[in-house]
Amino acid sequence: MKAIKFYATITALVLITASCVENSGKYKAIVAQRDSLEQVKQGLDSNYNRTLTILNDIEAGFSEINQNETQMRVNLKGVEGSKTNKRELIAAQMKAIKESMEQNKAKIEELRHLAAKKGKANSKLAETIKRLQGELDAKSVQIQSLQTELDQKNIKISELSTTVTEQSKNIAEQQNVVEQQKTTIKGQETDINTVWYCVASSKQLKEAKIVSNTGLFQSKKVMAEDFDKKAFIQADLRNISSIPTNSKKAKIITLHPQNSYKLVTGADKKITIEITNPSKFWGVSKYLVVEI
Repeated sequence: MKAIKFYATITALVLITASCVENSGKYKAIVAQRDSLEQVKQGLDSNYNRTLTILNDIEAGFSEINQNETQMRVNLKGVEGSKTNKRELIAAQMKAIKESMEQNKAKIEELRHLAAKKGKANSKLAETIKRLQGELDAKSVQIQSLQTELDQKNIKISELSTTVTEQSKNIAEQQNVVEQQKTTIKGQETDINTVWYCVASSKQLKEAKIVSNTGLFQSKKVMAEDFDKKAFIQADLRNISSIPTNSKKAKIITLHPQNSYKLVTGADKKITIEITNPSKFWGVSKYLVVEI
């Protein structure tokens, strides 16, 4: 029993001591310092990774510049009297070189900005920046010499811009023609598949001049006579498979093959026209007239 009390006392003292340590100003200062160092480390890691990325980009940029420069010098040999395509290629290569030069210039400036944050620990980075700037300056002299040679051979970047503009214009015109053709085809397709139907009483059909006074009706007369088109409902034959008459009696007056439709009587005794073969049904006449 005494042993238990002893260990309990020791445990309580440990907990009290730990609590006092955690609440002490010295402990809190140590924790704050640790957190601050961790943030600094994260910032340094971030800057270090960004620095490596920029350096890799600059080296890749110089490599691309050298490659284009080498190809340009080869293409410049015997360019006089050559086809327009070769001159355009040379102009495109010079344009790519100048763009890469500008990108490398901007990245070197970014390196300088990062180096300013590193304080005294940036001596090696400063040396690297100085070396890269020297390479960029030397390359600028070489590119200027190339530009002079292009000027002497009357090869200008503007030739490429004009060509690209003309090509873009031609492509745009071709696309416009294609879109117009699509619109025309779509319109023709709509016309081909457009049908009209009218479900009305005998009196209504006569008033709309859809049928003659004798009650006879022919599709050709419908197209020729001045009938009331508002009496018809427009539809797409691809989307309409049945037409309700809402009547217990119905008679199709226009000519449609009998094996292309069925008159179906529903539970309410009202008739619905079921179109079983749309292409055949509308093949004879695009107008359907139903007398109820």
